[in-house]
Amino acid sequence: MSGPKILYIEDNFENRILVKRVLEVEGYVVLEADDGPSGMRIAQQEEPDLILMDINLPEVDGYEVTAKLWQVQSLAGVPIVALTANVLKGDRERSLKAGCDGYIQKPIDVDLLPAQIAAFLRETRWR
Repeated sequence: MSGPKILYIEDNFENRILVKRVLEVEGYVVLEADDGPSGMRIAQQEEPDLILMDINLPEVDGYEVTAKLWQVQSLAGVPIVALTANVLKGDRERSLKAGCDGYIQKPIDVDLLPAQIAAFLRETRWR
């Protein structure tokens, strides 16, 4: 049996590899997208249990991708968590206002990430 399916939308290859390795060890299935349009396509095809969203994406930023994902009926209730280097005052609030259910700042703490993901899955499972 496989664990929860996580879609990570991130244009930086090294960040995708790091998150994938950390989460797969914990039993998660990690899908990857390197830009917003492919992330939208994969989200609709795979219907993940949680989406990790980089905010600084090429073409279409993570705020816009988040807003578009919220309009997809089949993804209603799927938590979207900003995983971003945007750490200035107000960035967390802007991510939440854009529709993200949570916010994790980079650099990623590999020791905390699995517990953070588990918490977001528990908190949003029954909304």
